[in-house]
Amino acid sequence: MGIRIWGHRPHIMSLGDIHTPVLLERCVELLAPALTREGAVLVDATLGMGGHSEALLKRFPEVNLVGLDRDQDALRIAGERLAGFGDRVHLVHTVYDGIDAALKESGFDAADGILFDLGVSSLQLDVADRGFAYSQDAPLDMRMDQTTGPMASYVLATYSEGELRRIFERYGEEKLSGRYARAIIRSRDEVPIERSGQLVDILVAATPYAAQRAGHPAKRVFQALRIEVNGELSVLERAIPAALERLPVGGRIVVMSYQSLEDRIVKRELARATASTSPAGLPVELPEHAPRFRLLVKGAELASDEERARNPRATPVRLRAAERVRDAA
Repeated sequence: MGIRIWGHRPHIMSLGDIHTPVLLERCVELLAPALTREGAVLVDATLGMGGHSEALLKRFPEVNLVGLDRDQDALRIAGERLAGFGDRVHLVHTVYDGIDAALKESGFDAADGILFDLGVSSLQLDVADRGFAYSQDAPLDMRMDQTTGPMASYVLATYSEGELRRIFERYGEEKLSGRYARAIIRSRDEVPIERSGQLVDILVAATPYAAQRAGHPAKRVFQALRIEVNGELSVLERAIPAALERLPVGGRIVVMSYQSLEDRIVKRELARATASTSPAGLPVELPEHAPRFRLLVKGAELASDEERARNPRATPVRLRAAERVRDAA
């Protein structure tokens, strides 16, 4: 099975537009022990434009890649970038909780290494008509997979004030959620909110001057809408346990998060996987209750000052990693 690319969208970006992958060398270092096995399989669960995958395919010439992405533009660009690796590359159009099916479709039963680079990609941020960036006026789409699902404009047009407040509080951790929800309801009664520039104007007008000095009023609302439209947190809650189950002993997982809500889920799932299941009070831990995984990184690892200066997109990253040390009982 070779590279497969879905969709026939116009070439809105080229290989020359590709950005530097975040924490590239650290990801290679952490995954390396799992990828030196003969016939090793790497799952890049958030393929994006293929930067991490390209580096890993070059460093480990026997590795097979299963690359997942819900964004067909990303699959096209990554397919062009990775074409030289031939039948070592298998690209699958799916959300990252679809690891099991993607592996099976690609002809594999397990993955030796799994990489997640979460959040919105450079491709999605930099292409204006996707509507992810509050700094550019564009249709309020925000779908990572533009072939399915409701757009952000639909959420703004149909959600009640309470529903809008809920997602702004939960997914944006926005203190002015109620004020913003009310302002959106008032505005949409006059004219549909269909462009990012409209939404930014509404949010700025609803923000007290003192609060505007703390950061752009639209930042957290746009994050919340993106998460709601794409179901990102519910997908992640399914994806991490599914990924861990596909790792054999010695297999490794690396996850990079860019905001606290993602990182909490990753931290929680890795804590569960690395905890003993021994009943309280046992004087000695029985082998069947020993942890199935061990952490490879203490806490969440941050990008260095040097990398942040070189690659500003690395500034908020939180990296966590683990290795499977025991089969399931």
